[in-house]
Amino acid sequence: MSGVRRISTGAPWEEAFGYSRAVELPNGLVLVAGCTSVINGEIAAGGPYEQTVNSFNVAFAALEQLGLGRDDVVRTRLYITHARDVEDIGRAHKELFDAVRPVASMIIVSGFVDPSLVVEVEVEAFRGESAS
Repeated sequence: MSGVRRISTGAPWEEAFGYSRAVELPNGLVLVAGCTSVINGEIAAGGPYEQTVNSFNVAFAALEQLGLGRDDVVRTRLYITHARDVEDIGRAHKELFDAVRPVASMIIVSGFVDPSLVVEVEVEAFRGESAS
């Protein structure tokens, strides 16, 4: 597809499964793949709050490669494994996005590729006319 930019962060699953961490479409929409609490190829320890912050930091790093940031985020999706974690995960989301207020969904799923992961996030951002 002409004009599409694809970003890789070097995460092992990107290469193994054949996907990009982020894709920017010609209309300015940026889609960031599901991000988990993986730092330098290793699952980072921590509870639901910490995993949520780490997961969004992975997404923010991909956005940075495209010259975008947190303020450009228009949608978040949070996939979680336990309803008991809603408050901690929601608190992390509020701290990160309270000033931005993207549309958001929180969906309970049965699990992830590693059972120690409790949250995975997806982000959509938009490059407006004033963004470079």
